[in-house]
Amino acid sequence: MTSLMPGGSIDIAGKTISRLGFGTMRLTGPGTWGDPQDRDQALRVLRHAVHTHHISHIDTADAYGPHTVEHLIRAALYPYPDHVLIATKVGMVRPAPDIWAPLGRPDYLRASVEASLRRLSMERLELCYLHRRDPEVPFADQLGTLRELQEEGKIGQIGLSKVTVDDIREAAKEIWIGAVQNVLNMADREDPVVAVLRDLSIPYVAYRPLNAGTLAGQHAPVALNWLLNLGKHVAPIPGTSSPQHLAQLVNACTDEAV
Repeated sequence: MTSLMPGGSIDIAGKTISRLGFGTMRLTGPGTWGDPQDRDQALRVLRHAVHTHHISHIDTADAYGPHTVEHLIRAALYPYPDHVLIATKVGMVRPAPDIWAPLGRPDYLRASVEASLRRLSMERLELCYLHRRDPEVPFADQLGTLRELQEEGKIGQIGLSKVTVDDIREAAKEIWIGAVQNVLNMADREDPVVAVLRDLSIPYVAYRPLNAGTLAGQHAPVALNWLLNLGKHVAPIPGTSSPQHLAQLVNACTDEAV
């Protein structure tokens, strides 16, 4: 299986998975809101990612829809193959299309994890990110809640999303960090977190790797391989709602990546 993994392999949350993952934010309606226009196609993209293209890293969040994509993942892929990592995120509320707001109250985070477990039909979220740091709630309280859920067996590893080097250093006092997910692409390429995570041997999951589509098409091979060649700890998660585009993304990852 490892030799078939697009982009090579990486170890995240106790699994050896493909470095090229699949980001699922586009599998909703406009504004990352509601159901996709073509539900059957959304299910087909998910199945093609795993069963046709050997992508074993599926990234999602309870805020996508909200809740829409977690339901789609369950419908498309359950029962989940043992080698596939389904990573989700909690800690964001959606008042309306295109509107996002962090919410890190301990009771909300706990309820969100429980709800994601039910939607995904899982006993444990193997990798659960804090979607955003809520500035209105002490960071230690947000991380402590996820750590408690981890101790209860409901979370495998805890990740962080859209964080700074200082955030990582602060979080490391409270939790063992399983992965960090930040924006990184050839148009937005300066993130000191990349080097810090390399030194700490923590996976760096690059979201928006094609800069919301501006680096897609003929630019995709260069853009994705630029990310893959930043280090073996970097794992891009491009997204699409098209099976054809998905195939192009996988083909864009060459064997030249380190």
